[in-house]
Amino acid sequence: MKKKRDFDLIIWGATGFTGNLVCDYINKNYNERELRWAIAGRNEKKILKLQQKLKIDDSRTIIADSSDKDSLVKMVKKSKVVCTTVGPYAKYGTNLVEACIEGETNYCDITGETQWIRRIIDRFHTKAKEKNIKIINSCGFDSIPSDMGVFYSQKIMLEKTGKYASTINMRVAGAKGGISGGTYNSLSNVLEEALIDKEVRKTLTNPYGLNPIDKQFGPDNSDLRKVIFDTVSKSWIAPFVMAGINTKIVRRSHALMDFMYGKNFAYDEATLTGKGIAGQIRGYMSLIPIFLATRKKGSIIKKIVDFILPKSGEGPSEKTRINGYYNLRFYLTADKMTYVSKVLGDMDPGYGSTSKMLAESAICLALDEIPDTYGILTPSVALGDSLLKRLEENAGLTFIFD
Repeated sequence: MKKKRDFDLIIWGATGFTGNLVCDYINKNYNERELRWAIAGRNEKKILKLQQKLKIDDSRTIIADSSDKDSLVKMVKKSKVVCTTVGPYAKYGTNLVEACIEGETNYCDITGETQWIRRIIDRFHTKAKEKNIKIINSCGFDSIPSDMGVFYSQKIMLEKTGKYASTINMRVAGAKGGISGGTYNSLSNVLEEALIDKEVRKTLTNPYGLNPIDKQFGPDNSDLRKVIFDTVSKSWIAPFVMAGINTKIVRRSHALMDFMYGKNFAYDEATLTGKGIAGQIRGYMSLIPIFLATRKKGSIIKKIVDFILPKSGEGPSEKTRINGYYNLRFYLTADKMTYVSKVLGDMDPGYGSTSKMLAESAICLALDEIPDTYGILTPSVALGDSLLKRLEENAGLTFIFD
């Protein structure tokens, strides 16, 4: 039995761009009687400034450092849950995960760093499971809409037809938003690691790279890398930049659920670019940002991109966040019949929506009745129907089954 904690939730990295948004959201939507929460970071000056903005007292501010594990253990023992926005997680996240397991504190993040998730699975999954701790990765745009979209779609599919879909093809029908310096730094770090580490490349290219080691099999191939005509959506499609993490999270969920949808269940993601020659051209044009963002460190192109994009701690304006959106379609196939479900988000995916999804995931983890699952988990496996309800009622997501 865990001892009573001072807080339900601590926001680690509260002074960063996304951390600020999470704090603003919670401060606006939850009072102290509903949720006992605190802010934490390593920079005392920034924490005090945020404390004044949020109008919270000294007892709800904590100073700790990601390089000082003792300070992290001391921090996590104060709370039921720690949610973190401090990336790149491969650089700054491992000590916190280890501290949470040692301190018997549940954890959630917004990482899209596949190679780091693989490392913490290998190192900590068994320990977390033995201690009944939930370590939940990817609680933002990567990968809640995909993971919970499949969870929702298969749930309704079973209710309506009596069977699960054997194949789901997720297609991004539309999205609008901005990018932050933190996200770009995390992507750059993944690519840098892949250049020098064969094991990282192996994880990134393996469709089942996040599955348990004895469950890395199935019908899926590598993520789409070219523009093709898609017979399922009857549209041209192009690579989706988040597919590399999203598809692996969905497949890990399925493996952790002991292949509930069948061992031949297949899942992939791509971006819809339209019909006809115009759609094909838009598909090729969509490859340009991916090409620019994935150039080698030190190259002229990379230096130009680094100069243009936001620096760490910077991100899209409030207007950009509010005016953003996303529209994801899930084409479900069973016995040669196709059904369509949708996940719609009411703000820009990377920040406006991500901050709400992370906040609600953390609160769900702290307060709600959730499945008895433990270890290094995915959102759907860790939080299930309780999170689905919070996303629909509070976080601005809409789930539709046509």
